[in-house]
Amino acid sequence: MILIAVIFPWLSFFLRGKILRGIVCVILQCTLIGWLPAAIWAVASHLDGKNKRRLQRHYQQMLTA
Repeated sequence: MILIAVIFPWLSFFLRGKILRGIVCVILQCTLIGWLPAAIWAVASHLDGKNKRRLQRHYQQMLTA
């Protein structure tokens, strides 16, 4: 998924259901200068979502224990 976020940042957002962010990312990626920030944004967003899911699982385990 990180490879997709680097090569096709907009696709990374679309695959995760964030359509509006994907559209903004496509617009940003249309310029050569905007491609690098779009790729960084997509990777950071992917990692942030992954960390949020991990923390939520951790909190649920703490509550059930």
